[in-house]
Amino acid sequence: MPFRHWILLIVLGAIWGGAFLFAKVAVAEIPPFVLVFFRVSIACTVLLTYLWARGLLSGLEAKHALPFLVMGLLNNAVPFSLLFLGQTVIGAGLASILNATTPVFTVLVASVVVKQEALQANRVAGVVLGVAGVAVMLSSSLSGLATDPVWAQLCCLGAALSYALAATFARRFRSMPPQVAATGQLLGSSAIMLPVALLTASGWTVSDPSLTTWLNVLALGTVATALAYLIYFRLLAEAGATNASLVTLLVPASALFFGWLILGEKLSALQLGGFAVLLAGLVVLDGRLLQRLGPKPA
Repeated sequence: MPFRHWILLIVLGAIWGGAFLFAKVAVAEIPPFVLVFFRVSIACTVLLTYLWARGLLSGLEAKHALPFLVMGLLNNAVPFSLLFLGQTVIGAGLASILNATTPVFTVLVASVVVKQEALQANRVAGVVLGVAGVAVMLSSSLSGLATDPVWAQLCCLGAALSYALAATFARRFRSMPPQVAATGQLLGSSAIMLPVALLTASGWTVSDPSLTTWLNVLALGTVATALAYLIYFRLLAEAGATNASLVTLLVPASALFFGWLILGEKLSALQLGGFAVLLAGLVVLDGRLLQRLGPKPA
């Protein structure tokens, strides 16, 4: 990839890693489902403004309303809700690591469940390593040695599964400008989360959170969602989906760094070991490093 694409990739990894930090701070004072609504509605407002400025609003046709709702449910409402619920009790770094299993679930869904893609040897090996990494990370909690609740970690894994289902469903939007598809799904998720937020916000008022919390909410919606989508779509268009997918390897690393630097979070040896195994699985799943290290054709 050209140098500018590597810069965009690193910036995107830092932004999405920072999203776990923003969420960890905000969810301490804002109910999880309310926070999800703020995130998607703020991002939706920003992207609607972007589409209007670019003359692309006409792409939001009524005939796509149901697909937008489904995509908003799978790619925003469900995973954001599960991640924020999990982050009420676990750290940003651990949540990001568990969410990094998304490519593993995507291979399982696309190759085994809906049979959209062939299941190649490196993908099988990557899935096995990914599952092994998750098992190592969960082992201490299951044995009662860790303080991170299993249910919260399973929420983060559920978010990864939802992202995988969304990636499979997203194929029907291939003929649509990606910025339009992103805005459409945010419209869908905003519509879904509004009644959920209203029903779960009893006893909570807008005046409750501190200024710091509101700044994190704003960063979550504008930077970690709206701006991140625009950077990601530029990478997709210029560098291709395979190169853009490398961001998966960068997000947990940046989230771990920010969590350690700003929140003072630490991971246990087992969690770090599980992350190493999962990271190896993602590299094998990607396949490019193995191709470079393999024998060259004569």
